[in-house]
Amino acid sequence: MNKRLNRSDYILSLLIVFLLVCVSGAFFFGVNIGTSRAEARFAALLAGQEEASKKPGAYDQQHLVSFYHTIYSPYREFTNRWFDQLKELDQPSVDASAVMKELAKAADDKYGEISKSTTSETSPLLGEAHQNLMKGLKLFADSAKIFQSKANSMHPSVLLTELDKDAFIREAKKFSLQGQQQYYTAIVKWNETVDKQVKGVSLLDQPALTPQDWSQMSLNVKNSYISSILLKGIRFMPLYPQDLTVRIDEMISSGQVKKLNLSDVQSIVDLLGDTNAARKGDFLSRKDRWYGGETMPQLPFFYENK
Repeated sequence: MNKRLNRSDYILSLLIVFLLVCVSGAFFFGVNIGTSRAEARFAALLAGQEEASKKPGAYDQQHLVSFYHTIYSPYREFTNRWFDQLKELDQPSVDASAVMKELAKAADDKYGEISKSTTSETSPLLGEAHQNLMKGLKLFADSAKIFQSKANSMHPSVLLTELDKDAFIREAKKFSLQGQQQYYTAIVKWNETVDKQVKGVSLLDQPALTPQDWSQMSLNVKNSYISSILLKGIRFMPLYPQDLTVRIDEMISSGQVKKLNLSDVQSIVDLLGDTNAARKGDFLSRKDRWYGGETMPQLPFFYENK
């Protein structure tokens, strides 16, 4: 025969349920408070960065030039080395382990070089770009060291495939492309300080641009948009964003885009990237024809083939 619960048992059960409800409520209340505080701190940080970017001189040419020489150029020296060394893997009797060792050393050296540099607190985009480029170089170095120990046991073509799909190297590319995108965005910020109205800035927030939209953009805005596309697709390439920009302008002007039924800029970039139809140096060899009247900062990659 089952024993019936007395009044004390009922009261105890109710107290336990009540305590569980209170504990659950306190937990979720704490989560909400923590989330609200985190959101408030993040909003304050964004507001501070936005306020800093509006200060006179936040993204003046001096900051852009300094960033180029002390941070971006050393990073690009590594990327040039990366692509040159990967080509070596196509050579017969290549010492793949030595190639990876060289890449690890190159990334370490450039990481050490740019880690000594500083950026102005009034230029938050440049500060974030600096941090992301360092993160990318660090991951490239660490990943190359891991592959160094096993590279000679792989066929070069297999090694290249493994490098391309490695999660850490993919993350290194992502950080690097994010740093690049932030630098090109800072160039647009500078452009807004020297020109009353920069064409196409409002279009940067659109998820997809038609060729007609593209034609309404200034050069610096186009380059910024391309840097965002490269980041989104993690397209790590030896060229600069402006090399893709000029090839897109050529394809639109020649009617190739219409002939190939390419409806947006993303599809044009995909075609150029997949077919290797855009190369480093394309911008410099064509800029006088296409961008003679454009406003550009005095940065070497707009004037010198490096």
